[in-house]
Amino acid sequence: MTNRQIIQVFEEYQKARVKFVQTIADLASKPQHIEALQQAGVMQLLRPLLLDGVPSIQQSAALALGRLANYSEELAENVVSGDILAQLVYSLGDQSRFYKKSAAFVLRSVARHSPQLAQAVVDSQAVEALVGCLGEFDPTVKESAAWALGYVARHNAPLAQEVVDKGAIPPLVLCVQEPELSLKRTAASTLSDIAKHLPELAQAVVDQDAVTHLAPLIMSNDSKLRRQVCQCLAQIAKHSVELAELVVEGEIFPKIFTLLKDSDEAVRKNAATCIREIAKHTPELAQLVVNAGGVGALVDYTSEWRDSARLPGIMTLGFISAFSETLALAVIVSHGIPPLADALEKEPEDHIKAAAAWSLGQIGRHS
Repeated sequence: MTNRQIIQVFEEYQKARVKFVQTIADLASKPQHIEALQQAGVMQLLRPLLLDGVPSIQQSAALALGRLANYSEELAENVVSGDILAQLVYSLGDQSRFYKKSAAFVLRSVARHSPQLAQAVVDSQAVEALVGCLGEFDPTVKESAAWALGYVARHNAPLAQEVVDKGAIPPLVLCVQEPELSLKRTAASTLSDIAKHLPELAQAVVDQDAVTHLAPLIMSNDSKLRRQVCQCLAQIAKHSVELAELVVEGEIFPKIFTLLKDSDEAVRKNAATCIREIAKHTPELAQLVVNAGGVGALVDYTSEWRDSARLPGIMTLGFISAFSETLALAVIVSHGIPPLADALEKEPEDHIKAAAAWSLGQIGRHS
């Protein structure tokens, strides 16, 4: 056998591996094929291909594993029990940007299912590797890493603290300042996933000057970014007076009131929620909302929308009215009672009726 024939054997082997792993990745994207792939022992076959000498094979193997892990908690557990996470983390340090994106996708797909699986991702030292990816030049690698970190942090406070302790917040705040919209959105979402659990975690986000960079983005032309930014600011403001005041210092009033008429339902609801999380704390913060023209905007919002979308508006009118007779009068003068009465009478959901009754009670309690 000549050298050329020997080389040809290896070339054919490589082509077969490429075809196999690309086909598996394609099949794994369709839910109807997952069970057959699982029964065929696909995990064990993909694992060695993560360390293949051909980068495109590594990348396709990671993509296939990510799609499988994303499909069900059982398959995600198979990724963990098969010691695949350690291989992914090892490779995250020095592989191509394409591989890093696929590896981050696997980690995200595992972490999303449960706190236990997210903890397995943490235990594999993946968080450090993902934080390192936030410093990459390629924005798509940063986005994939930020997304995976968000899926770890969102489950509970200890997991969010792990993400913070590994130094994720400063590069995430830098990602918010990048020009790519999808990266901004993902970074804002991950900061929200960190901030939502505890005042201390929200403070860690604030300490890196996140509000300064997030607050102006409420007027972005991109509706998905407006949605994420309003949510993040709400998750910061909800914890304490001090944190709510820091959000207000980002000069979101009166601009955020215009978002109550946004064409995107999620933007409207998140903006109303952010206003609620600020107004609820003190008479001074409630007065600030009133002085900025917020009551009229909230009344319009509560009048125009139905079901759960109007709930933050209902609650905010109640919180404002609760503090003093003067603030309750501001709600009355702005015609706040009719939409609350309408919600009490016509909303099918009991918890929305209860919120409307509570808010009407706050208006009527003073005299």
